[in-house]
Parts: sequence; structure tokens; C-alpha cells
Amino acid sequence: MENLWTKYAKVLVDYSTKVKKGELTVISATSPQAAPLIKEIYKLVLERGAYPVIRCGLEGITETYIKYAKDEQLEYIDPMLRIEYEKAQNFISLGAPFNTKSLAKADSKKLAKRSAATKQLSELMLSRAAKGELKWVIANFPTQALAQEGRMSLDEYTEFLIQACYLHLENPVEKWEEIDAYQKKIAEYLNTISEIHIIGEETDITYGVKGRKWKSCAGECNFPDGEIYTSPVEDEVNGEIYFDFPQIYRGNEANKVHLTVEKGKVVKVKAERGEQYVNSMFDMDEGSRGIGEIAIGTNEMIKEVTGNILFDEKIGGSIHMAIGASYPETGGKNISGLHWDMIKNMKNGGKIYADNKLIYENGKFLI
Repeated sequence: MENLWTKYAKVLVDYSTKVKKGELTVISATSPQAAPLIKEIYKLVLERGAYPVIRCGLEGITETYIKYAKDEQLEYIDPMLRIEYEKAQNFISLGAPFNTKSLAKADSKKLAKRSAATKQLSELMLSRAAKGELKWVIANFPTQALAQEGRMSLDEYTEFLIQACYLHLENPVEKWEEIDAYQKKIAEYLNTISEIHIIGEETDITYGVKGRKWKSCAGECNFPDGEIYTSPVEDEVNGEIYFDFPQIYRGNEANKVHLTVEKGKVVKVKAERGEQYVNSMFDMDEGSRGIGEIAIGTNEMIKEVTGNILFDEKIGGSIHMAIGASYPETGGKNISGLHWDMIKNMKNGGKIYADNKLIYENGKFLI
């Protein structure tokens, strides 16, 4: 396991963020459970001549904050945190939860208020990343909570994570570079397309993408990775889409979500479970009913929903659509404190047309 954390850390430091001498590098973790990986990352950042800063959460702190914080406290931004977002060249963020459902009963209005307040930080991070001033990566450390959410033992979940990240290979970076080369060819083709049309179960929706940039994701911002994405033209998304997989956001779950979109805005929500919560998140701010992303999952090592969006949105043979904030690096202009990736299975007859040409069917590219 010690060798695994060393290999994992090298990928995050040398490939995902490419930490260089003199760079301020923030290493954050949701809990001390990630200590073995934190230590290896910290050591490597020091060896690269950079300046590491560690932020580590404690069990129950977020729940306490949401429960007791008043409106003015929910809206307050720590000035020290703001400085990190303004000055850091690298963010390495590790998820290591004790309890994935800790916010399931939290006040959704207070959660929305806090997200609206921190929107300025996420906007700053995405803007600096688009300019090449900042590199960031989100990864996970295997915990009992994540294993339970994925209906696995801890050993099974750890092995699943290793496989999904290709850490079982002698040179995982070489594999991710290979994946990136393949995905970039598809992205280059999609960059010539004006409209994407997705058809599937209870789904018939179009996305205007002319002038928008498609990007390949191969371990540089998320780890594991495996997707090709863009931000559609803000007022050129129309139709209906049905998400058969469970949709999880901040520990809350919505099932069998059906959305109707008109001119780039979600105008109707139906869900078998969690409909009220979905609407409360979508009403977070002015941009939270906009469409921020459309993406195609490509990681064939991830085959089923685990309850963790970092993995689930990469499922090979799936697509996901994010409601809320878009990505400036793709040309996206929608601004929101929300970015909820909703996942749809495409292996059951789903089709994608690019300017009326069938390019994807039953979870596989035809190009």
C-alpha cells in the first residue's frame, strides 16, 4: 500500500498538476483518513521545490457549520481562503469522507445560500485555470464510507479505485497519455460541429455547440478521469432528458429525474424521489437553471454507479449534463454556485447525432 500511495502521489503531483519549483500548492482533504496519501503528496511537493499548504477537514465540522451558522456567516468568505484562490498555482483536493450522507438532512436553503456565497471563489478558480495561471485536480482516498456507498468492501473499493485510475499499471501516466490522444481526436472532430442531438429513453434534446471548444479529460483535473466535454451555447439547449441513474448531490439523492429544457433553461423538473430538493438547488441563483456542460463518459474500467460523482460521471457508455456553472475554457458563460452533473446510461439504445450524422450508439463511438 505504501508503494501505491507513492505512485498515486506522483501522478497527482507530476502529471495532473505538474508542480514546479516556487509554486504555492494547496493540498486539501475532507478528513485525516487520507493521511497516507497527503504525506506522500506533501513530500513530493517539497522535493519539487514548491511551497505546500495543507488544509484538512474534521468529521462533523461542515454539518455543525450548516446547522448553526446565521445568514451573515453563511455569506462570509474567509479572507485567508480568498488569498489561496488568488495566489495558489496548484490545488490538489482529496475526498476521504467518514459519512457520504452527512448533509442529507441539512437545510437545503442554507446549503444553497452557502453555495451562492462561494460562487465567487469557484468563478475565480475556473477563470485562473482558463488563463493557465492555476492547475487543479480532484481525487479520492478509499474509505469505508465510499466503499459502503458503492456497495463494496473496503478492499473491493480500493481495488476498484486502483483499476479506475490505472494505478495497477507500471506506468499509469503512459496509459492516461494514450487515452488523452484518442479523446483529443474525437474532440477535434466535435469542434467542427454546430449541433449535438441526443436521443434515448424519454430523451430528445439538442445542444448548440458552434464556436464552443470540446476538451479531453485524461487525469489532469479529475483522477480518475475519462470524458470529453464542452459547455453548450447558453440559449441553444432545447428538449427533454431522462436520467435513469441515481443523481446524488451533497449527500442527497434524486431518482428518475426528468428535465424539460427551453432556450437553455430548465423549465420543468419531475423526479420519482427528491424533486423538491432538485428544485431548491436549481433555484439557488440566477444561473442555476442554465446548462453548464454536456459530456460523454469514456472510462471502461468504471461500469456502474458508486454514488460518487468523481467516478460515476466517467462511466464508459454514459453521458452527463451539468446544470449550473459552465467552463470558461470551453467558451461557457453561464455563472452559478451550482454545478450538478446528472448522469444518463446510453448503453440501452442511446444515440448521439452530430449535425445529423450518427456518431455514437449504445455507449460506443462510431467514429
